[in-house]
Amino acid sequence: MQQLGILLVFTFGAAFFASLPPGLLNMNAAKTSVEKGKANGVIFGLGVAIMVMLQTYLAVRIARFLMRNPDVIGMLLKIALVVFAVLAVFFFVKAKKLDRQPLEIVASKKRNSFSKGLFLAAINLLTIPFYSGLNTIFHAQGFMDYSVIDEVVFILAAGGGTFLAMYLYVFYFNKMERKTNRFSKNSNYILSVLMIVLMVITSIRLFNQS
Repeated sequence: MQQLGILLVFTFGAAFFASLPPGLLNMNAAKTSVEKGKANGVIFGLGVAIMVMLQTYLAVRIARFLMRNPDVIGMLLKIALVVFAVLAVFFFVKAKKLDRQPLEIVASKKRNSFSKGLFLAAINLLTIPFYSGLNTIFHAQGFMDYSVIDEVVFILAAGGGTFLAMYLYVFYFNKMERKTNRFSKNSNYILSVLMIVLMVITSIRLFNQS
């Protein structure tokens, strides 16, 4: 149970903070809320979360397949180390260079809120490699052993963390808009720290393998 708790908290937190900085998905959640009401904004967020869970399921399948080859694990950990390092620098620099321009809502056609959430989340191609790499790290650290319950918790936590971020944009966008610079900067700093933590974990795992 403790292992499941750690898996739930870490995955939920990673999904939440990865979805928090202003971007295509959360800004469209805010736009849908403004144009069609908060209920439609929530439905949009639900569509995003369900697509993220589907993508996370695919990421788990990919990671599980690659894990069957021990030689691939070391290679994946090295790749993950580089990716996390690059992302840590990227988010830190982004936070440093953030100006005080207001948040911009991305224009989009007025489709059904749920299907629009599914579609926009589906074209976000970074989701699968992100959760595949995260899954690899969790397995390497013993947080996840690919049992059915572990996979279900991982997938639901990814969807839940994403949905919470969408929910905040739907209901609290006006307050966040008035504090754009601080909100965006803090979100990027948190993501940078998260990437550093994952980088340290990956480095420890690689050191233990050598």
